[in-house]
Amino acid sequence: MKLNKIPATVVTGFLGSGKTTLLAGILRQITGKRIAVIVNEFGEQDIDSSLLRGCAIGCEDGAEEQGATAPGMKKDEDGSIFELANGCICCTVEEEFLPVMKKLVARRDDIDHILIETSGLALPKPLVQAFNWPEVRQHCTVDAIITVVDGPAVAAGRYASNVEQVEAQRRADDSLDHDPSLRELLDDQLSAADLVLVSKSDLLTADEKQRVEALIEARVPKAVRTLFIDPSLADDPARLEALMGIGAASEAGIDRIDNHHDRHHAEGAHHDHAHDHFDGMVIRLGEVDAEALETRLAALLKAHEIYRAKGFAAIPDKPMRRVIQAVGERLDGYYDRLWAQDEPRHTELVIIGRRLDREALHAALAGAETVTPA
Repeated sequence: MKLNKIPATVVTGFLGSGKTTLLAGILRQITGKRIAVIVNEFGEQDIDSSLLRGCAIGCEDGAEEQGATAPGMKKDEDGSIFELANGCICCTVEEEFLPVMKKLVARRDDIDHILIETSGLALPKPLVQAFNWPEVRQHCTVDAIITVVDGPAVAAGRYASNVEQVEAQRRADDSLDHDPSLRELLDDQLSAADLVLVSKSDLLTADEKQRVEALIEARVPKAVRTLFIDPSLADDPARLEALMGIGAASEAGIDRIDNHHDRHHAEGAHHDHAHDHFDGMVIRLGEVDAEALETRLAALLKAHEIYRAKGFAAIPDKPMRRVIQAVGERLDGYYDRLWAQDEPRHTELVIIGRRLDREALHAALAGAETVTPA
């Protein structure tokens, strides 16, 4: 019987900041821990959790009690990964997050740690407040809130990739008067942080690092550490292990945190999350030519208001699945794992942006197909 509370690490940050890379690194490198994962990302299908399924999850098959899941919630076959697919976790805490936590509490003897990845524009405060509910606080605690920020974007004063396009559309739309700016959202994510990770530090100059550090230090208490990280973190078990076991018990002081979101509500402002104005869609294709797909996607990133594209591709004669990620006009690809024997070989991309035409995007990308889906 587990006597100590299960520690939970909450990872927050904008789209493209590096949250999923961090979680995937923890799951691949930290052995000997049975880790449950809750992911909350945009799209009709959560590509982030699909990538995470390639990692080593410690929960045993059949350990989960059978039964219906909460509305909008999907679960992995072994119950290790829970997807909250019906929008932002901070908007649906009671309807979606609490049922998941109750399931994990029921399995507490089989779980050593919980990892929670929030959606890109979610606020951590409502989520962490949920750990004070009687059904949760008896058995779980928030080990730390980790906020991941995109170093180059913050250094450039954009706060997140493609912020110029987002802010321009906010200013042009009178209905978004009370919609929080990305700067306010970053402030609110930092206000709750126990640890701040600045990603892509290998792309920063010494002066840029100083600017980023100064901006963060102006928004967080002195006790909150800021660490600059680069892609090597994902392969460093010792450093990843240090991110767990912080013991902050963040839920104890979460109500004292003041943020823009709460002030807007106190002033009677219209509650309208920024991400409500994003379009999200899934593009499904068969096997594709890797170079042709990336060339066509790069052209779409320049021609359309696409803020984020993420997914995987099936490449002919390649035994491994290729991961595709794009933030703004920056496009990356790499092979992550072998295709399973009984797994359909197809290509799937989640695309997030504004005023997107699904048919036009699908037609453009379909030109890269070598084999259409069955």
